[in-house]
Amino acid sequence: MQQPALPPDEALRVETLRELLILDTPPEARFDNLTRAAAAFFRVQIALVSLIDTNRQWFKSACGLDAKETPRDISFCGHAILQDEVFVIEDALLDERFFDNPLVTGEPKIRFYAGASLKASNGMNLGTLCLIDPHPRKLLDFEIEMLSDMAKLVEQELERPMPRAEVVVV
Repeated sequence: MQQPALPPDEALRVETLRELLILDTPPEARFDNLTRAAAAFFRVQIALVSLIDTNRQWFKSACGLDAKETPRDISFCGHAILQDEVFVIEDALLDERFFDNPLVTGEPKIRFYAGASLKASNGMNLGTLCLIDPHPRKLLDFEIEMLSDMAKLVEQELERPMPRAEVVVV
């Protein structure tokens, strides 16, 4: 298994992520709606909004997966944030970086992965909108474009302040 490298601008990337004040916040429909739509459109078992913190990948939204986070050193998304293009692994068992990864050999038995980076307004890749399935597959060009477009919707939501609960004065 190959652990993901750290981006050269890792300190700024983590600072940018933390300034959003989104880590460890409760689920929100604005993100859950997007992961459900992605899972349905791409017909995959799992869709996630995954944010890469210092030592973990934390899931702001997870459709088809009960976990809230996994270690960064075994994450596929840690590799995906190193590039701006959609990162696709058609069959993780055939990829030397991932064939012996515990997320491949154990649950959720990842075979297919596609992750579109979530870019902050300052250009930092903070995480991904990613698709995961236990069966190998390929994405067509229009599907890669659609995943990228859906990631832009997630980016817009990340930049919006978290909705505050209305205060009722009695």
